[in-house]
Amino acid sequence: MYVLLLSIHGLIRGHDLELGRDADTGGQTKYVVDLARALAERADIARVDLVTRRVIDPAVSPDYAEPFEALSEKARIVRIDAGPEGYIPKEQLWDHLDVFVDNLTAFLHDEAQWPGIIHSHYADAGYVGVRLSNLAGIPLVHTGHSLGRDKRQRLLAAGLDGEQIDARYNMMRRIEAEESVLGTADLVITSTYNEIEEQYALYDYYQPERMVVIPPGTDLVQFHPPAEEDPPIGFAADVDRFLDEPDKPLILALSRADHRKNIVALLEAYGESPELQSLANLLIIAGNRDDIRDLDEGARTVLTDVLLTIDAYDLYGKVAAPKHHRSEEVPEIYRLVTRSGGVFINPALTEPFGLTLLEAAASGLPLVATENGGPVDIIGNCKNGLLVDPLDRRAMADALIRILGDDDFRRELIQNGLTAVRDRYSWQAHAETYRERVAPLTKRAEPIPATPPLRRRLIYRDRALFTDLDQSLLGNSEGVRLFIEMMRTNKRCANFGIATGRRLDTLLVELKRHGIPVPDVMITSLGTEIHYSAALVVDDFWSEHVDHLWNPRAVRRALEDVPGLVPQRRTEQSRFKIAYHYDPTVAPPVEEITTLLRTRELTVNVIHAFGQFLDVVPIRASKGQALRYVAHRFGIPLEHILVAGGSGADEDMMRGNTLAVVVANRHHEELSQLLEMDNIYFAREAHALGILEAIEHYDFFGTCTVPGSNSGLGPDTAPNAPGKAS
Repeated sequence: MYVLLLSIHGLIRGHDLELGRDADTGGQTKYVVDLARALAERADIARVDLVTRRVIDPAVSPDYAEPFEALSEKARIVRIDAGPEGYIPKEQLWDHLDVFVDNLTAFLHDEAQWPGIIHSHYADAGYVGVRLSNLAGIPLVHTGHSLGRDKRQRLLAAGLDGEQIDARYNMMRRIEAEESVLGTADLVITSTYNEIEEQYALYDYYQPERMVVIPPGTDLVQFHPPAEEDPPIGFAADVDRFLDEPDKPLILALSRADHRKNIVALLEAYGESPELQSLANLLIIAGNRDDIRDLDEGARTVLTDVLLTIDAYDLYGKVAAPKHHRSEEVPEIYRLVTRSGGVFINPALTEPFGLTLLEAAASGLPLVATENGGPVDIIGNCKNGLLVDPLDRRAMADALIRILGDDDFRRELIQNGLTAVRDRYSWQAHAETYRERVAPLTKRAEPIPATPPLRRRLIYRDRALFTDLDQSLLGNSEGVRLFIEMMRTNKRCANFGIATGRRLDTLLVELKRHGIPVPDVMITSLGTEIHYSAALVVDDFWSEHVDHLWNPRAVRRALEDVPGLVPQRRTEQSRFKIAYHYDPTVAPPVEEITTLLRTRELTVNVIHAFGQFLDVVPIRASKGQALRYVAHRFGIPLEHILVAGGSGADEDMMRGNTLAVVVANRHHEELSQLLEMDNIYFAREAHALGILEAIEHYDFFGTCTVPGSNSGLGPDTAPNAPGKAS
């Protein structure tokens, strides 16, 4: 088995993980690296690639600019270019994910080996995983780590405005991506039952039968209790300098400096309890900092509040808050606290899982943890700690006092934890269960055929032009004539394709009416059907491919009573396309219609165009997905494909690595979000004249190379790929 792991944001490398550096470089980065290594240790797994975004930025280590990094003999990190070279937060990645998909697909094409399983981590990787899975027919496994609907609810409860949340966190795009991945994924792996019942249940595509709990493991070689013969722990000096009585037991809190981690409430609980202060010192490890003023707003606010709280309760000499620690020092920090006779606490408002709880338990520490989220399962399974309400400071202090004040109870918790972590939460146990659960899925993989089903000479053309028909190519007879001449001049090096919502029969009628030669490729009925050449050779593989999860009768039943939806005439319907007229004055918003279909467990694409048409097609079908499939079969780089369109149905053709043009008469508000995209040209001319304008703008045929020849058909025969619009 070849496993492809996707974890796109944050800073990921195989050594010295910068955990806590920012909100994007937390437990997920460690999880995916450990998972990759654990899977690669198995004899029944041949290869593991952990794919992330390549970052070239002087502000971060040059490690993150390396395209490849070995994790073990069979596992590696693969870094894919997408978006700006520099490091950016995950909320700013969304507009670049289509490029990530296209670049990753090109990488896999060049490698000539497709994975048997795609496993996406977090919503942004889920967006990528869905598109790669739908294109290549590869089973998709997903792990959410944290979920947008749950986060949005908590932020609303904290008093933030809904529009502010959506703008700051790109929350609606994240939630839409999560809905899509839940509708597509063959398996969703969670860390706890709480995650399934309390968080995934918030989604329209809530299908618990597709979900399985496989808790992450912990490295029992790295995390273990201290031994008598161990040398002194060097980090002790960084802690002792804060404390008046450094020989007291330590209470350890280790997390990012994030409001949700509830560190300030822990300090308040400690400050309000003289008994707890007499029993132990408090050690807070909250990321790394040189100057708090240079941190992002969230971390700056939390750490400022930490210092103010220490001052308010006069906790000087009782609280240690070192500014720096290295990731390789974390196991030593746990052992330092164990050696002191201390306790580990996770006081977070909610914790999706709680990997630090396992690390602490494996290091010989009893636990106090939030009763919200993953710790419920961990402490329930391990019987090695106490759960508390993170909003109840008195309860937090009492739990710590109970463990610190009762040596027998503390020793019992420690032994329970050491035994249960070894039996239930090792990476070896995780990898074994993982392999068992995903093995049946690999039988569903459908590798894309290597060549198109037609005469091979078309394969050797080095570029292609695809256009929508109505109101893009058609509309100006002189423009159509000039366009036909242009394509004939360059036909030896360029394929010509139509991508339309029309059925094949009505498309052929329109082509004949306007004297347009039959294209090399016809993508019809919104990407649900593909035919090649004047012989109308049907792509049977694509037809079988898009039939995945398609249930048209159920779709029609679900929408039959929706007001404002009127089925279009029969000539607009097809086997894989259900077409409606949409009256926005009567019909519910498109988002509500999509939700209705999701709650009926119907995995489909809903396409809204020009404010008045609504089409439902299979989840694997769209113009953009069909175009990428054709590009793969023809072996044409997407950077050598120019697409023309102008409605919401054309958007996914235009995103990513294709060159695109919106002709002047189709500068529709549905595509207004694409105005800032580098490779989308908004033409001044309308119809076919706008396409010709874009051909000149991109110098699209300037490097057009005749198969078997070094000479070009255009004025510039340099072999470079066409550049993107500035």
